[in-house]
Formats: sequence, structure tokens, C-alpha cells
Amino acid sequence: METWLITGGAGFIGCNFVRLALAETPARLVVLDKLTYAGNLDNLGDTLTDPRVVFVEGDIASAPLVEKLFAEHRPSAVVNFAAESHVDRSIDGPRHFVVTNVLGTFELLEASRRHLAASDEGARRRFRFLQISTDEVYGALGASGAFTETTAYAPNSPYAATKASADHLVRAYHHTYGVPTLITNCSNNYGPYQFPEKLIPLAVLNAVEAKPIPVYGDGLQVRDWLHVEDHARAILDVLARGRAGGKYNIGASNELTNLELVGRLCAAIETVVPAASNEPLRRAGKRSYRELVAHVPDRAGHDRRYAVDASVIAKELGWAPRRAFDAGLAETVRWYVSNRAWVESVQAKAKYERERLGLGSTRSRG
Repeated sequence: METWLITGGAGFIGCNFVRLALAETPARLVVLDKLTYAGNLDNLGDTLTDPRVVFVEGDIASAPLVEKLFAEHRPSAVVNFAAESHVDRSIDGPRHFVVTNVLGTFELLEASRRHLAASDEGARRRFRFLQISTDEVYGALGASGAFTETTAYAPNSPYAATKASADHLVRAYHHTYGVPTLITNCSNNYGPYQFPEKLIPLAVLNAVEAKPIPVYGDGLQVRDWLHVEDHARAILDVLARGRAGGKYNIGASNELTNLELVGRLCAAIETVVPAASNEPLRRAGKRSYRELVAHVPDRAGHDRRYAVDASVIAKELGWAPRRAFDAGLAETVRWYVSNRAWVESVQAKAKYERERLGLGSTRSRG
């Protein structure tokens, strides 16, 4: 039985990957997570009772802990989801992003390099280090075109810059030390277990409570939306059959402006919680969820458009998204409406009240 070290496995994308990996592979999973505000044991739920899962609370930037896990479990793969990931928080406090996203990735790569040096030829051949990255490393696009695997990096936020730095380290460890690495760069994810600071869960939760649905600036920023389970399946495909040293963009070609997305969300919310039966909405004097849309000051340095060309992973590995966007969005709305206990728990842990983040300052906040 293979053992995979899954870092950040209690976060949004990580926990969805853990579920899929348990369902579709025989692998044993060592899940390492620091359990910061966005990482929560509730996200893993009953997977923690599976005998193939070992959970470890800890920091990927801790070299002694990472070395200990490699020595104890001898993983055949590392899948690195661990990251500080919210752009707004990176504007307010970039230091944590540098430590986790850059230094943490470095410690994992160093441990992998030493692990391979002490392994036999078969183990070295099987080993993979998969870095989960983002399309934000490429910067912003104009009105047309899409990011490819050869697009030059031009990150514009502290978050994107730290993810780009990690990607460069991963590439360098393949070319310099021969570590069999893989990099995936995905578009915006949506689905269950996403922390409520992100646009889709924030909009859903605010709408059902008749609170403003914030839209940054003019709302014409364009994003490509990918269901988290489609993303997790792509990661499984890359881990199983991806080229060592390879790089794969993952996207679903669901390009929408933020305003269009919010409009689709309002329509989906109406099917789950009809406005006519929503008492908070009635008390607020609103007849529809669209009336809650509120334009707020834009994010500093907000990238205008992202779009991903996923033709390489489609051609090489046969991957394609399975979720139709509107159906996936409706399912996501139902999940957040039906899981209010989870919402309240993660918000209380983080002391987060859905306040605006990322207004920042030109002064360093660490």
C-alpha cells in the first residue's frame, strides 16, 4: 500500500481531495495540517475514522516535524495543498504567506530530496512531489486569450508572489536535484467546505441573512470557475500519470464576471430559499436577492481577468470537468444553507464575522 503525505488536508481543496482519494484509491494518507482558521477537523469529518488516515497537527515550515514524518511513514508521494490562500489577507499581512507558502514548500522539498537520497531505485522512480498552485501566478490577462503552461509568471499580489516563488523552487528541485516534481495551476474553485471569506460562500450566507452581497469595484473582473471535486479528480490523474517535471493547468472554461456570478448565485439561492419566504429579507424591505448586491471599494491591485487553457491535461491525461456549472453552483448553495452548524463553527474559531478584509495599508503589518 502506497503512503501519501497530504499537507493542508484539512483545508477546502485538501479535504475534498482526501475524500476522493479514499474513495478511489487504496492509498494510505498521512494528513498534515496546521489547523489555522481555514483548516478544520470538521472538514475531514468521518474520514478521520478511516484506518487508512493518519492525522498530524503541525506546520510544514517545521523542518524537524517534516523530517520525522518522512522517517516514520516513508511516503511515496507528497501532495502540497498547505498554503495561506486569501488574497485580501495577504494584502493585510503578507508575512504568514511567505513563511507557509515559500519556506514551508522549501522544507517539504528538502525532506523529499533527503528521502530520495536514502531510497532504493524503485522508490525513487515511484516518488512524486505534487505542488498545488494557482493561475494567479501568471498575473492578469487582457480581454482575450488564456494562460498556458508556458505563460511567463507575473504575480501581482503578495499571495500570488509567494505561490510563484514556491513553484519556482519546485521546478528548481527537479532540474537541480532530480526530485520528480509536478505542478498544477488551477482556476477559482467552488464547492463545499470553503471558508466563508471567499466570494461564493460569503454571497450565499449573506444573502440568506439579508445582508449586503459585496462586489468589488465595478464587478467586471473575470474568473474561470472550477468545481473542487473536478479539481481533486484532476490532481489524482496528475499524481497517477503526470510526467515528472511536468506542469498542468486545470480549469473548466466557466468564465464569468463577478457580477454575472453573483447574478447566477442569486438565481440559485432563490430555488433553495425563495425570497418570498425569507423573513430576514422581508424585514429588510427587499423583494429579491439581487437587491442586496452592494458595490464596495476594489481590492488593491485587483487583477482584471484570469482564464486557463486546460488542453494539456486534457490531451495527455484525458481529464475533463464533469460538473456542469449551474448544477454545481446550485448544489453548493444547498450545501451552505444546509450546513449552518459548520459555518458557525469555522467562523467562531476564526473570530471572523464576514467583515471586509484586504483594505490594507502601505505600511508593513508583518
